[in-house]
Amino acid sequence: MDSTLIDAETIDELASVAGVMEEVSEITKKAMEGKIDYADALVERVKLLEGLNLNDAKKAIKQMQLMKGAQDLIRHVKSAGYITAMISGGFMIAAEDIGERLGIDYVFANELIVKNGTLTGSVEGPLTAKDSKEKILEIIAYENNLAPEDCVVVGDGANDICIFKRAKYAIAFNPKPILRPYADVVITKKDLRGIIPIIKAIDEGMELRIVH
Repeated sequence: MDSTLIDAETIDELASVAGVMEEVSEITKKAMEGKIDYADALVERVKLLEGLNLNDAKKAIKQMQLMKGAQDLIRHVKSAGYITAMISGGFMIAAEDIGERLGIDYVFANELIVKNGTLTGSVEGPLTAKDSKEKILEIIAYENNLAPEDCVVVGDGANDICIFKRAKYAIAFNPKPILRPYADVVITKKDLRGIIPIIKAIDEGMELRIVH
């Protein structure tokens, strides 16, 4: 979701409202570059959001924009018969809305814990641990009588390495340097429509190793 289907990082938007943008952004950067453990980074960042009013958090999230071409890409892959899934280390407070707007079949993300209308600084959910995206990919694939090795994945950071290793094709979208070696295709323009010709080539049976 973050910096892929939306042109924003949900936790950075929440941090901005909470007044802890600089601290959270630094941790996010290190986590996506693989310099610190993803699970530890998630806990550290969410802890900084303690006390943020839930309504203020929702207002900030509503301001986030879809990535250019997101609707076109999802429309194309669904018309081509693909099952779509958003597997995000972000939060359901944003993911549910984005998933509905795009018509995505599966949405997985973490839950921010709320008490008395404010964020407690705690998080729980299926994507709080290292390599948890791989486990979710397996669940979705097997539920649809597929294997992860039958899938096409798109990602941008270190926490996507696990699914890039498993998928049939891995497309890196404006990726951090650590992810590039695991990608079959690298897209560097912030427009998801650039993925559509790649999907078409895959469907035509082409073997891909292209850098854009």
